[in-house]
Amino acid sequence: MRTITRNAVLVIVGLLVVLLALGALPSLIQTGDPYYVEATVVDGSGPAIAGENISERRFPYTFGAIAAAESGADPARSEPYYTGVVGFKEAFTHTPFSEFSEFETRNPAAVERADDSPVGDIAYLRANGTRYRLEIVRVPEASG
Repeated sequence: MRTITRNAVLVIVGLLVVLLALGALPSLIQTGDPYYVEATVVDGSGPAIAGENISERRFPYTFGAIAAAESGADPARSEPYYTGVVGFKEAFTHTPFSEFSEFETRNPAAVERADDSPVGDIAYLRANGTRYRLEIVRVPEASG
């Protein structure tokens, strides 16, 4: 094999390894206090995102919180989401913030945005005939 061909192959393999690492490693980063989507059953009517029109695979934090609410968990929260270092992780992984952004695109009247912080964002979703109030909360981890 010629030197230039060997170097080209090594560069291509190196790039593939780096890209695979960037795709896999950010989801393993767990720094800082976790964010959760918290679901609460609410009465009344009003604007809400139609839960029948969204996928559980595309909105895992939302459906995790709803499943917890349906099972009677208190508090009814999704799996934790850790932001990682300097927002690096958010560029490569799915976040609860991206779910709420999608909700706002689908039905702006069903989402209440916090001022400058993603914490406190609230969305209303109707699924299985029940109206849920979804909120992004940040819960400090117990230090020990």
